Amino acid sequence: MKDAFGIPQSLLILGGTSEIGLATARRMIARRTRTVWLAGRPSPDLENAADGLRALGADVRTVDFDALDPASHEETLGKVFAEGDIDMVLLAFGVLGDQARDEAAPLAAVRVAQTNYTGAISAGLVCAGALQTQGHGSLVVLSSVAGERARRANFIYGSSKAGLDSFAQGLGDAMHGTGVQVMIVRPGFVRSKMTAGLEETPLATTPEAVALAIELGLRRRSEAVWVPGAMRVVMSALRHLPRPLFRRLPV
Repeated sequence: MKDAFGIPQSLLILGGTSEIGLATARRMIARRTRTVWLAGRPSPDLENAADGLRALGADVRTVDFDALDPASHEETLGKVFAEGDIDMVLLAFGVLGDQARDEAAPLAAVRVAQTNYTGAISAGLVCAGALQTQGHGSLVVLSSVAGERARRANFIYGSSKAGLDSFAQGLGDAMHGTGVQVMIVRPGFVRSKMTAGLEETPLATTPEAVALAIELGLRRRSEAVWVPGAMRVVMSALRHLPRPLFRRLPV
């Protein structure tokens, strides 16, 4: 169960090597979280991530999870929940893709969509159902400001995040009154391995800043969190900009 401050005692991260996910785990462990599950494809990076969290004093376990294999999600994630209640699930997996390459290789574009959207639908529904069964818990979904309005520079990734964001909003409405909180997190450009080598955009942030925003959002029972907060205003302006003007922007 969460403590009096809304901090989970148990945490499941879908995307166990995610820098945002691990930053969130470190922050939660420093508060009161004691059990962490890292779900991801087996790899040295996953084991190293688990060892790093164990060094902070948490009981850390890993579980094989593949976003591109939704047929396995119910069984795989069911085993995690069978071990005991999970206070918070962080859906943190996703791929950025390469817009220029993926436009020329439709199957690569489809893989981006399958990872970021259809894989998330499957895992999100399984986890939301399990949280509802236990009667409490939070599902935190990492979306992106890129989903607010598709841009020429990354409309494949952006469209997948737009779908994920809409799904999470609807799921939050469906879970209302069940004891399950669904919180959407919309970061801007995050300095991480995923964005290494890309031109940094204004209001860039860090995994640690996103982790802080997640903690504050849980405490406040927020339904949506923007990181940094100023992105809410920026994206609202871009979303309502007339299309002829939007097309002239260097985005």
